[in-house]
Amino acid sequence: MDTAWFLQILDREGRLLADAAQQAGADAVVPPCPGWRVRDLLRHTGVVHRWAAGFVAEGHTAPRAMGEEPALDGPELIAWYRESHRLLVDTLAGAPADVECYTFLPGAPSALAFWARRQAHETCVHRFDAEAARGGTPTPIGTGFAVDGIDELLRGFHARRRSRVRSEKPQLLRVRATDADAVWTMRVSQDPPVTVRGEDTGDAIGCELSGPAEQLYLALWNRTAVPDVSGDPALAELWREKSAVI
Repeated sequence: MDTAWFLQILDREGRLLADAAQQAGADAVVPPCPGWRVRDLLRHTGVVHRWAAGFVAEGHTAPRAMGEEPALDGPELIAWYRESHRLLVDTLAGAPADVECYTFLPGAPSALAFWARRQAHETCVHRFDAEAARGGTPTPIGTGFAVDGIDELLRGFHARRRSRVRSEKPQLLRVRATDADAVWTMRVSQDPPVTVRGEDTGDAIGCELSGPAEQLYLALWNRTAVPDVSGDPALAELWREKSAVI
């Protein structure tokens, strides 16, 4: 897990997000996020950036609430978002590699690696939202980064007890990035999902979601439609309805 690589992506994605928001205008509708306008997107993402930076800068080892969203709007809000993003990037770039602070997903080799990765993906998804509000062709997402984001979502977020992807009947959901050597198999049951890399399960697959990694990444975050669904459509619908991260 290359922290410097994630920081480069975080830096770029945040600047792209701010530029797209400025072009769209604070009142523009954000199509992937029903009920949101660009001002809501900027307030939310800026608060998340400051919340994340606080853990690293101040060494908090326990969870804490996010701050209040600002009442700013228009150009002042965009400037505040740019400041929030810069604060996060500079905090992570200047932190010692062995910094100790709170994290909330399994698998990262260090707290610094966790926050660089998490905020890179947080910002990338919301950059897509901002560009959707602006209109036009969205900025491409690299295949390797998309694969990593799928892995974080399936084996990180949905390994937690708070995942709502549950089924009375045990089922297997397979996710396949068709342009990369990347396959995941998720066991869905009444318990939190359990996801492994690869295809060796010994049981029949109920449904497979597949497509190029970039499209699959956005689809699994419920930003776009899944490129290809095979097998039981009800299991695909279960993912769509229950997979939102809370």
